[in-house]
Amino acid sequence: MADIGKDIERPLGQAIRPPRAGSGISAGAVVAALVVLAVVGVSGAIALRDKPFRKLQEAAVSTPKMPAAADTAAAPANATPEMEAPSNASEQKTGGQKTSEQKTGEQKTGGPQIIHVQTEEGDGPPKAIVISDPSTIGQNLRIAHIPDKALIEASETGPLPIRADDGRRPFDVYARPWSGARGARVALVIGGLAVSQTGTQAAISKLPAEVTLAFAPHGNSIGRWMQAARQSGHEIIMQVPLEPFDYPNVNPGRNTLTVAAAPDENLKNLRWVLSRTTNYTGVMNYMGARFSADATAMGPLMAELGKRGLAYVDDGSSARSLAPELALKDGVPFVGGDTAIDAVQDRGAILKKLDGLEATARAKGFAVGVGSAFDLTVDTVSSWVTEAKKRGIEIVPISAVAIDPEKG
Repeated sequence: MADIGKDIERPLGQAIRPPRAGSGISAGAVVAALVVLAVVGVSGAIALRDKPFRKLQEAAVSTPKMPAAADTAAAPANATPEMEAPSNASEQKTGGQKTSEQKTGEQKTGGPQIIHVQTEEGDGPPKAIVISDPSTIGQNLRIAHIPDKALIEASETGPLPIRADDGRRPFDVYARPWSGARGARVALVIGGLAVSQTGTQAAISKLPAEVTLAFAPHGNSIGRWMQAARQSGHEIIMQVPLEPFDYPNVNPGRNTLTVAAAPDENLKNLRWVLSRTTNYTGVMNYMGARFSADATAMGPLMAELGKRGLAYVDDGSSARSLAPELALKDGVPFVGGDTAIDAVQDRGAILKKLDGLEATARAKGFAVGVGSAFDLTVDTVSSWVTEAKKRGIEIVPISAVAIDPEKG
């Protein structure tokens, strides 16, 4: 009906005419064509410039090469490797030498990636990336034998460890890096170094670098042995002679800290021990069952360690030791030993103790064993560590299992 109505209204004699194909070009189409021609012309001009754009697939991705795991964990927190755009799309300058991107393990993407990292607010154009892990601010192992001057206080008897002005502790700086994994961990401390020259040399060279070495303060050439131990990758601690029961019949040696001595005298003897060398993370008792059970005697020692940023390692020989409570009170990183591994100098007995540590580590996460630098102990520990690693046990430095009140 609608079509009939339209026919009625149409003038007589005028029929409906079909539209003509291609009757003309609209003004909008002309304008669109002109725009396309303009874009093509500009693009062509750019393409013919003296310095054309690089092809996307050849654009370089500027990414700093990561160091090895040990070096990364040990690198100072303020390390800032430069990230420069390479002058050639397929090469990157590193330390004055050019290395291929493909050799550094970089993969090309579908286009260029631009990474902007501002080092400090308002510090010019972004050009560097900062790699920082708060849990690993220790020394690079290649320079671990060099003392950090900011952690040294001069004294009449030698260099004393001290917290740096920026808050860094010897415990943090001189700690050996480790994986940080949550698997079963065993920390081993071998003490008595520097007493025997040949025994010390054998311990440093034979024991795996993950084993912590403890130096006797009455030994010889401690500074030289410290450097050798640190260059070999070992974390080190100092042994402090403390009064045992039945003293002086059982005598740890001169400069022993005793219950009867005044606090100032004990601190003087402690500082003598601490000044024997540098680059250690803490101290461990040598004997001391009576001293460590006396809060009046033990309190000043622990407060001094807290002030200086050192850890306390209890060898676990005395169940009455007050060290755990006092360490927490004074903010001292604390480690308690689980067993003496070589009380019996027999290979089978030592291996049994080490296997017990492995079982403990699998049950609670970690275990701590303490021994002495006897030839048999060193040889047995060295072979056991190799096999334990194959079974998935991680051997860690003593600092890795410390309870640190400052870190919660």
